[in-house]
Amino acid sequence: MSFVVQPPAPMTLPVQGSTDVFPVSEIFCVGRNYADHTIEMGGDPDREPPFFFIKPRFSLLSDGRDMPYPAFSDDVHHEIELVVAIAKGGRNIAVNEAMSHVFGYGIGIDMTRRDLQGEAKSAGRPWEAGKTFVGAAPCSKLMPIADTGEINSGSIELKINDEVRQQGDVSQMIWKVPEVISRLSELFLLQAGDLIFTGTPAGVGPIQVGDRIQGTIVDLPELSFSVGSSWER
Repeated sequence: MSFVVQPPAPMTLPVQGSTDVFPVSEIFCVGRNYADHTIEMGGDPDREPPFFFIKPRFSLLSDGRDMPYPAFSDDVHHEIELVVAIAKGGRNIAVNEAMSHVFGYGIGIDMTRRDLQGEAKSAGRPWEAGKTFVGAAPCSKLMPIADTGEINSGSIELKINDEVRQQGDVSQMIWKVPEVISRLSELFLLQAGDLIFTGTPAGVGPIQVGDRIQGTIVDLPELSFSVGSSWER
């Protein structure tokens, strides 16, 4: 069998301490999974069922590469998140079995064209354009869970030009990682290679061309990159 057009190259992430790479399938994101962020976005912090959105693979940006500031926006926001990398897929995964499906962890940033997202919400339209663009999902190297154990607590922090902008603790997640995996697997078919961005603490805000961004979560490789020149409109 041959392809009628050349298939795109696989998207991958490096793995800490290994020459092997992690092939990325889908990128799932959990919305409003920290109470303080839910409040700052005008939501109800009570524990309601989690909701999800998806970023395409072309959104992925590896650590150390410049992120191009996206077109059609003047208000791009950072949202630092614990990322969970899936090693084994499935449907209807039980909460008590969910962690057996995890390969490891990373640090990600859900970049958002907040102005486009807000316009779409006001018009009752889908807001993919607010969440999806080249470089919209920066991600660090992955650390195998065999080296970290389960990460259920620990500091999560984002700095811009050495100034702290977001700070919290992973333990503050409303829906914990096993619950997120279980619920996702009820709605979608999870596959090996999927990434799950698990939500962000309060303090989200704008980035600018030239900013140097650093993300840290306890026991994980740092995420560091700069914001490059904007794309041509």
